[in-house]
Amino acid sequence: MAKVSQKKLENLSSLEKQLGYSFSNSELITQALIHSSTVERGGNLESNERLEFLGDRVLGLVVSEMLYQSFPQEEEGDLAKRHVGLVRKETLADIANKIGLGKYMVIAKSEEEMGGRKNPSLLSDCCEAIIAALYLDGGLSVADKFIRDHWTPLMDNTFEPPKDNKTNLQEWAQAHGLGLPNYSEVSRQGPSHAPEFTLKASLQNNQSAFGIGKSKRAAEQAAAGALLIKLEGGE
Repeated sequence: MAKVSQKKLENLSSLEKQLGYSFSNSELITQALIHSSTVERGGNLESNERLEFLGDRVLGLVVSEMLYQSFPQEEEGDLAKRHVGLVRKETLADIANKIGLGKYMVIAKSEEEMGGRKNPSLLSDCCEAIIAALYLDGGLSVADKFIRDHWTPLMDNTFEPPKDNKTNLQEWAQAHGLGLPNYSEVSRQGPSHAPEFTLKASLQNNQSAFGIGKSKRAAEQAAAGALLIKLEGGE
């Protein structure tokens, strides 16, 4: 994997301190931070998408074990409801924000201009990639410790499946006397078999935010989540 310009990366030792782990293979933590928007087709640089795929599975396994151990009296359906809340993108984005992951991400200038470092979708994907990097470099015990450290305090707060971002944004708009949110496509990038969409969510009060996803639906959810954060003073 080609090396990323140091100008594009913060001091990785600072991030390692946040993670509580020092990497033997620095390329893993570097790759975990690289968004696909910075990767040229046919180039040597690899994005964090494959790590994201693996990290999602590692997180699911560890969280499943945590729930199995912590709630011995609960049925499968109740455990599944808790699991949904703990592995959803909004939860991952919250963890990413807590460790300051956004400032370390390597993203294209266009993504940065659209608030990419605060975009819940990008943050959650990067957090999954970080989990995979921890797993590959240090084994399951290292990834397990990171997940338990950050997810254990959340375990009592996931009894019901969470509402999605679009539903929450619609309810917010209605509660404030506004019409339904509007979603519009801003751009579509990448090959036809694996496009990446950027959509804009906007309200009648002229507030808006952008979201990125591998489908229009995912981009709409990301945009709605980003707009909710903005409306709630997260910006």
